[in-house]
Amino acid sequence: MRWRMLALLFFARIALGFQFQTAVSVGDDLVTSFGIDYSDVGFLIGLFMLPGLFLALPAGMSGRFASDRVLAFVGLSALALGGLLSGFGSGPMMIGLGRLVAGAGFLLSTLYFTKMIADWFEGREISTAMSILVMSWPFGIAMGQVGHAYLADLQDWRLPFVVASLYCAAAAAGVLLLYRAPSGKPAVSRGSSSRLSGREWQLILLAGTAWGVFNAGYVAYLSFAPLMLEELGHAPLQAAALVSIASWIMIFSGAVCGQIVDRFNHRDLVLIVCMTGAVASLWLVGLSGKGLAASLLFGLVGMAPAGVIMALSGAAVAPARRAFGMGIFFTVYYAIMAAGPPLSGWIYERASTAGASLAFGMCMFALVVPAALMFRLVRLNGRENAPKEDNG
Repeated sequence: MRWRMLALLFFARIALGFQFQTAVSVGDDLVTSFGIDYSDVGFLIGLFMLPGLFLALPAGMSGRFASDRVLAFVGLSALALGGLLSGFGSGPMMIGLGRLVAGAGFLLSTLYFTKMIADWFEGREISTAMSILVMSWPFGIAMGQVGHAYLADLQDWRLPFVVASLYCAAAAAGVLLLYRAPSGKPAVSRGSSSRLSGREWQLILLAGTAWGVFNAGYVAYLSFAPLMLEELGHAPLQAAALVSIASWIMIFSGAVCGQIVDRFNHRDLVLIVCMTGAVASLWLVGLSGKGLAASLLFGLVGMAPAGVIMALSGAAVAPARRAFGMGIFFTVYYAIMAAGPPLSGWIYERASTAGASLAFGMCMFALVVPAALMFRLVRLNGRENAPKEDNG
């Protein structure tokens, strides 16, 4: 049953990446249609993450009053509504409003998807399960990288938002009708869930930081690797297709990486190797003729440990306080993600080359390693209270 629930949530969570990618894929069209610049496009991308700064904690506490299934349904429905608002918007303000509504839905659904998997796989193959779940995000983004560009060329920039919203609505219906909570766990937890120990606070903040900078680096790659390839002479569709190769590959490399950590541990060594690969990938993008090699390296190595990093959130806080801990985790994540895209867009505008923004992405990936090593140090300092599933 747990693998069936994982499959359901994987296909539902594809909607998150598919909806997020809309503004990234049609950025050039928005610049042309509304006379905005790329820092404004970066702001619209970042608005998707902004609600998490304010809603992550309330979302985590809402698990005391409604089931995970209902809250995930509400989140996916908000993603659908937000996409429609953007798609039928008459200007940047309405598009931005739609991004905010969709972002609120993204927060709610991704928080409870993560908790659902942590509940189903607690103490057994958690890195593998999280890796598979997390790879639904790049799967959706890869669909959008190629599909949104095709849809925009077929009609205009509005169609990708509408199609992504239809997928979100279908995913919402699927979760509401088909998801079941694991036996032995209440559908709604009404116990105390907000009193974290000092050590749990340290762990969840470090886990959120690692996840935030990892994703900030990923968004820098998604946003500026195509522009870098265009600077080197590739056509826009060709550049998008090259970059999307990494997103397809990481779907499989992530599951393999999770299995390696679950079976052999050595989480920190895996992260050091993979983040070195991520930095090297972004550097290779800027070299003529290396776009395919960069995308292959990024997909096979650089993004492989996404689920391993996400699994830190499950190891940081005791199960009774997991929903609230997830709220803290995603607050940190969203704070970083709300700042990252506008900053990388600002860097691009000032430097007039996508290479500068890719260098920013390299720095983000490099910061994953010290955050993970500090997480391990805090765990070791309180080893007697550490959950058994630590993969350090």
